[in-house]
Parts: sequence; C-alpha cells; structure tokens
Amino acid sequence: MSDLSVANTATSKAFDVKAIRQDFPILSQQVNGKPLVYLDNGASAQKPIAVLDAMDHYYREMHSNVHRGAHTLGDRATAAFEGARETVRSFLNARSTQEIIWTRGTTEAINLVANGLAPRLKAGDEILVSHMEHHANIVPWQMIAERTGAKVVPIQITPQGELDMESFNSLLNDRTRVLAITHASNVLGTINPVAEMVSQAKARGIITLLDGAQAVPHFQPDVQALDCDFYAFSSHKLFGPTGIGVLYGKTAMLEAMPPYQGGGEMIERVSFERTTWNVLPYKFEAGTPAIAEAVGLGAAIRYLNSFDREAMEAAEHALLERANQLVETVPGMTIIGTAKQKVPVMSFKIEGLHPSDIGTLLDQQGIAIRTGHHCAMPLMDFYGVPGTARASFAFYNTLDEVDQLFTALQKVQRLFT
Repeated sequence: MSDLSVANTATSKAFDVKAIRQDFPILSQQVNGKPLVYLDNGASAQKPIAVLDAMDHYYREMHSNVHRGAHTLGDRATAAFEGARETVRSFLNARSTQEIIWTRGTTEAINLVANGLAPRLKAGDEILVSHMEHHANIVPWQMIAERTGAKVVPIQITPQGELDMESFNSLLNDRTRVLAITHASNVLGTINPVAEMVSQAKARGIITLLDGAQAVPHFQPDVQALDCDFYAFSSHKLFGPTGIGVLYGKTAMLEAMPPYQGGGEMIERVSFERTTWNVLPYKFEAGTPAIAEAVGLGAAIRYLNSFDREAMEAAEHALLERANQLVETVPGMTIIGTAKQKVPVMSFKIEGLHPSDIGTLLDQQGIAIRTGHHCAMPLMDFYGVPGTARASFAFYNTLDEVDQLFTALQKVQRLFT
C-alpha cells in the first residue's frame, strides 16, 4: 500500500503525506531497530518544525516577561504572546481575545470553570456529564458537588458508543444547572451531537461546557455557532507544546465568575484593605504565563491553517476506514466504539490478550499505541473490560502504517495461540 494521497478536487488540494512527514523530525527515527510508527496521537501529538522553530526563536531573540517590561524585549515577547492569543481566537471564532484564557491544559480549564461556578450551585442541583467522559471532566465536578451538595449525573451511552439521546432528554430537568460533555471521546472516537445538546440546554438556562481536547486536532470548532458557554482544549494534542491549554468562555460568564487563583497579573490594585481584579482575560491568568508555549501553540495553529482542513479530515478518515477493513484479519479482535461519526481513534481488545501485553509487543516492532483505561474508568466499567489498546491516528500517518499495525497485531495474536 502506498502512502496516502488525496486527489485534487474543486474544494481540496493534493495532500502529500510524504512531504508533511518531513515537517515532523521525530517520525524519522527508529525504535527497537524498526522505523517508528507513532499511533498514540490521542495522548499527545508530535510537533512540526514550525513549532520547534517558533519556540527556539522566542528564547533566542525575545525572551522576557510579558506586559510589564518597559523595554524592547518585553515589547517583542508581549506582541508574540498576545499574537498567539489572537490566533487562538480566530481558530475558535470567538468574539474577542478577552474570551481566550491561557491555562495549563484542558484539565485546568475544566477545574477553573467548576470552581468558578461553585457559588452558583446548591444542594439538589445536578451536573450532567456522560458515561464516556475523561476523568478530567468528571472528577472536578465531583469535587465541586461534594462542596456544594450538588449531584453529578451521568448520561447513558449505547453499546455502539454513542450518547443515548433519550437518556439525555430524560435527565434534563429544573434541577439541571450544568452540562459538561466531551466533543469527541478519547476512547471511542465518538463525535457527540453537541450543537443539539447545547441548544436544548440553553433553552432551559443550563450552563454548557465542551471538552474539545480530542476534537480540535481533527476539525475546527466554531464556538459562536455552537453557542456553548465554555470550550476547553490542550495544546499538546493540537501539535503544539505541552504545559499550555485554552479555555474559551463567553464574556458575561467570565465576568461573573470569581478568579481561580490569586497573584501577579490577575490584579488591578492590591492593598491590605482590598484587592481588585484585572480585566479579562488576565483576571484568570495569575503569575508568569507559559509564554514560549503560547508562541508554540500559535505556530501549531498557523501550521494547520496552511493546509486544506477538508483534505486533512479526508486523509484521517481514510486511515480509520482502512483500519476498520483490516479488523477481520486479526482473529478475536473487537472494536470498542463503533459510532457512525468518529474521529480517527480505534480502541480494541483481542480475546485472550491483555492490553498491556499488546502494547509491549507492538513497541518491540516499533509501533507506539496506548493501553490501559485511558483515564475513562467509568467507560471501561460500562464495557466490562479493565482497559483497551488504542491506536489513534493523525494526518501525518500513512496507510502503510495502518497495514504495519495489523501485520504486527497478527504476529502478536499468533504468539498466544
């Protein structure tokens, strides 16, 4: 099978995977004497040269703290830092950069919202999540529920791994205060009907948060069209650096919430009698931020924007389709999550094999996948498994690599039969 190429159409350009892979130096190495096949993108995606160069340039040419330095380097750093914020604003189609808050990642973003909404919650209130959530969109709400007397209520899913919309509709009631739902599942790959869900929640005055960590690497969300109150994602899954993420929040919601942390940058004035808060977005950005990482994230988004996103999505869909076609070549292999709408994530089990054994034996053949519960223990309980193996694809993967994965899985399966 040759490297994947999407042909020219009226709406998409040629998608040259061989050329794209040259932008990702890490992919050219060998692991255990085999060419690296990196299929753990759902955990953390690799970084293009554009990101590495942007961060290197920042440290070599302009490093300084932002906003407060009365000198040229400070001005350069601030311009790059705030320029990255504008890049994110445009990527999400937010109304203003005031609505773009830098965080350490999706987890901190959700914690920020949960803590900010705590004063609005009381005993008997309900917070809707789903059975397919990452722990980062369960545990913060459980902690807030314990403090306030509210209750976390799970929306059921179907055996195929789709949200049970009848369950969702039945759970909406006068006690529902928050809907916190993943845009795309990190285990199942399921793309949820979030626009419909947000619309129904909004009609009842319910606050909505979308976890976009697994969505943004594969398609570009429009927060104004979605009309959600909050949207969170992490840089490192979007081909940017670790240690930084984004919280989008509607201006009115952010203005009404108390600060999450105290310290420098988030203040307007401090005295021993009273402290007042800075304007948005700085109200939620205490301390020296991850400046180089913001620059790197901006570079990652600009890199993605240099391609036809429809062509990217088509390439990734072809990878998942090829994987689905090959499942029957591995005896005892079962896919966990067969939703009609999916990002390119394939979780699976093989009868008689432990996921960790699968991962170890694939690594010996140079293939990197994820194994375990994927920070989704309630979902594992639903399927009655301790964990799964997960191959997650990105636009720089090839059909050859999909074939190599299944050839390796066949070898693994034969070892235990």
